[in-house]
Amino acid sequence: MEMQQLRYVVAVARTRNFTRAAEQCHVSQPSLSQQIQKLEEELGGRLFDRMKREAKLTPHGEAFLSRADRILEEVEAAKREAIDAHDLLCGTLTLGVLPTIAPYLLPRVLAEFTKKFPGVEIVVQEDTTARLLRLANAYEIDFALASKPIQDERLEVKELFSEELLLALPTGHPLTRKRMLSAADLEGERLIVMKEGHCLGDQVLGFCGERNLHPFIGFRSAQLETIQSLVRAGLGISLIPAMAVRQDRANTLAYRPLQAPKPKRTITTFWPKRRPPGRAAREFLKIISARYARPQP
Repeated sequence: MEMQQLRYVVAVARTRNFTRAAEQCHVSQPSLSQQIQKLEEELGGRLFDRMKREAKLTPHGEAFLSRADRILEEVEAAKREAIDAHDLLCGTLTLGVLPTIAPYLLPRVLAEFTKKFPGVEIVVQEDTTARLLRLANAYEIDFALASKPIQDERLEVKELFSEELLLALPTGHPLTRKRMLSAADLEGERLIVMKEGHCLGDQVLGFCGERNLHPFIGFRSAQLETIQSLVRAGLGISLIPAMAVRQDRANTLAYRPLQAPKPKRTITTFWPKRRPPGRAAREFLKIISARYARPQP
């Protein structure tokens, strides 16, 4: 029995498909199938029922999977501890992050982290919350940065900080005459939001729904920078996270706070409960907490 065979079994069990498992393991599908068949012969029983489009664990396979999972987790933990013991002189840290967080939060944090630990390679995967959940549960990222709510019992979720959502207005808009706006000021306005599947869009619409507001949705986009450009062109207004507002150094838009209860989002981190973050991840999260858990200038 070889360690690679265990990885192949776990990958097939998670993806329920030999081809996708082979892609995840960076190996050809025939080679993966051959190694699993070889393991089945050694164990004296089938681990999977092979159907046309799906591979399903047999009772024999389910019993084997729980042990294989634990063995691989112990091996990964040993690797992480070995890297930690070398004082983070080398290694790779893979993190998942929302596109509405990455360009605003990561640059300074990455700069500080790489200054302390220049030998650690960092891989950033930007994606939606749904996709980050899948990556975390497949152990393809060490941790993720997202925003509430995160609902998955397999994951450990920790709140990092909260930030206000500010109303972005084109310069010259009538609402810019007020220093503080109420939620009712959004009524009748053309609103620009993130497209479906992006949690910031859900948060903005949830804020409106809680206050019985029915703004007209003029545009949707997958990029926050595009939304800001549309607002700048006078095509509508939007609610923008404070971290993105701070990046608008040219003050090309007018930003106004809303009266309490203010719209906000809470930034969280999460990872699989069965695979706690190693030292590199802990140091990275420590920098975020030090920078953002206090009021920003």
